[in-house]
Amino acid sequence: MVQPQPINTVLVGKKPVMSYVLAILQLASQGVDEIVVKARGRAISRAVDAVEIVRNRFLKNGIVVERINIGSEEVQSKEGRRSRVSTIEIVVKIKR
Repeated sequence: MVQPQPINTVLVGKKPVMSYVLAILQLASQGVDEIVVKARGRAISRAVDAVEIVRNRFLKNGIVVERINIGSEEVQSKEGRRSRVSTIEIVVKIKR
């Protein structure tokens, strides 16, 4: 069963990087102090890029990477095969 994600979470997938940059900036403008950016597999580099773009271009002194968690999950394909997929969780704190 899929659990709903908290309001401060950005799940990174196949969309362009700027979509996730805008999602992070929107949460920051809504007053969210801590934003969690999650990705797995090939989307990990897109998640890192999104956080770095926000940090270096938009909120230069207003954002701090608080912690980064890496790991792996076991997923099952439609054919029933199991494989491991890398995951990342980047927690950023917005300075007010």
